Amino acid sequence: MTQDDDHLRLLSIFHYVVAAMAGLFALFPIFHLVFGLFFIFAPEKFEGGGEAPPAALGWMFVIFAAVFILIGWVFAAFVYTTGRFLAKRRHYLFCLVMGGVECMFMPFGTVLGVFTLVVLMRESVKRQFTANQALDSTAAPPSS
Repeated sequence: MTQDDDHLRLLSIFHYVVAAMAGLFALFPIFHLVFGLFFIFAPEKFEGGGEAPPAALGWMFVIFAAVFILIGWVFAAFVYTTGRFLAKRRHYLFCLVMGGVECMFMPFGTVLGVFTLVVLMRESVKRQFTANQALDSTAAPPSS
């Protein structure tokens, strides 16, 4: 096993770990989601001697939380997919772009993104991806 193979294997594993962390971090606004649902479906619980909060406030909480959770899970799925592609030496450009995008997920994604970019910029690693792509194209049966 070469040093490049070892680095790509480790990067793949760390992508799985960061994907799991990103998926969990995406669940932070679950409190806002539940709170918004209470505003919508049980506003009488919040009256406290005054008026009940408007349902629009509840919808704002729900929409914000749902969008944030969805974006976080999509990001986590992309990071996981990058780990799979690194392990299989496929889709070089996708892995390279995701390495840059991961840099925004501080601090773990930044470290992982930088190391991913450093490893992927090596000529020997580029050749592995190119060779694997060539093997895939010759092994694929012709479409009829």
